Amino acid sequence: MHPLLAASLLEQAAALSRGEVSSRELVLVHLDRIERVNPLLNAVVATAAEAALAAADRADRARARGRPCGVLHGVPMTIKDCLDTAGVASTGGTLGRAGFVPERDATAVARLRSAGAILLGKTNTPELTLYYDTVNLVHGRTLNPYDTARSPGGSSGGAAAIVAACGAAFDLGTDTGGSIRLPAHFCGIAGLKPTSGRVPCTGLIIPPGSPVDAFTQIGPLARRVDDLYPILRAIAGPDDVDTHAVPAPLRDPARVRVDRLRVAWYVDNGIAPATEPVRAVVEAAARALESVGARVEERRPDGIEETASLYLRRFGTDGGAWVRRLLEQYGTARPFPFLRWARALDDQPASAWTELLASTETVCARMLRFMHLHDVLLCPAHAHAALPPDELMSEERRPAFTWTQTWNVTGWPAGVVRAGVSEERLPVGVQVVAKPWREDIVLAVMRQIERWSGGWQAPALPGD
Repeated sequence: MHPLLAASLLEQAAALSRGEVSSRELVLVHLDRIERVNPLLNAVVATAAEAALAAADRADRARARGRPCGVLHGVPMTIKDCLDTAGVASTGGTLGRAGFVPERDATAVARLRSAGAILLGKTNTPELTLYYDTVNLVHGRTLNPYDTARSPGGSSGGAAAIVAACGAAFDLGTDTGGSIRLPAHFCGIAGLKPTSGRVPCTGLIIPPGSPVDAFTQIGPLARRVDDLYPILRAIAGPDDVDTHAVPAPLRDPARVRVDRLRVAWYVDNGIAPATEPVRAVVEAAARALESVGARVEERRPDGIEETASLYLRRFGTDGGAWVRRLLEQYGTARPFPFLRWARALDDQPASAWTELLASTETVCARMLRFMHLHDVLLCPAHAHAALPPDELMSEERRPAFTWTQTWNVTGWPAGVVRAGVSEERLPVGVQVVAKPWREDIVLAVMRQIERWSGGWQAPALPGD
């Protein structure tokens, strides 16, 4: 494997800046890597090789002329298939859009391209992003690069799998209930769900106007924590289209003093206690923070166990009509079987919706008061390391999704970084959570944990 394939985004950018490699060469080695590993993983569902090479040549010419080049300039990326990409198929995993090629990029994609990042292709997602395993009727199932009998998680499973397998420097995912953080945990990479409203969702497969608007955010996935901030910086901020996007200042994680932070950690959320291997990794990460001076205590926020009901009720508050409308809008007559739930629910009265809003505010306020005493929380991203698909989606295991869902209900920033391994030598991530708009704290703590643990480790793939 070419040594730059395992390098971080920042390392690849530095090699480009020093003239050690051209953008064309970097794109070519990534396209070759995708060709080698994708038959095993089924992570990349569309490639844009010709356009990528043309963009790489433009990037190389700009650099040769001495034009200012940011850290993303000439670096290859993939994009989750739920975000529109001009000129490249964007199916969202639904049959009605199997041949859809948009004319415009999603806002976040356009911003990355403007910053010089080069699109290699699209990565697999479950239909409409609404499933925790990455499988659909258009492109089939994506497999975990650390054990192909196991799921990479969802819904950004294709993104996490190809980044972990060194087929792209980074990817852009979405997260409505853990869709960035669960795949980052299962695939041993770093991922960030920003604060709700940090990044405009214009061009997402789920348009504005759904009951889960406030739950959903676009965010980056990469092998190294330091790569997340420059991506976030490029995509954050209002676009004058998404009415939920907020012009909040984005603080630099390099300015955070981890040794002065107050840290709470917990491994039982009152719903789905973590297994022993996951518990051990989270506690060890907490102790590692304590060893550099952070004030650490084992404690969980009051009311956290109530977020599971709040999350599930939000999805079905209109009886699933919002999902049925999307399927009709996209011309999908045969949806993935899991989405049958949207046809089985009854409409709720308006009083149920307003009661749900009031209950959500009450619980989130209680949890926010807890954060007056703490700067950051450490907890699992899931009760288990990567599971086989059938077990992952079983009724018995579904409560474990609450580990990530909680932070979609609150809208707070949350990230995952690899911090250890399970008994089966599978990656185990730690979830890091902070108050709204404090992605800088999340990223600084993730970086400290990565330094202690070593972070991402390459999977053993055939031919490597």
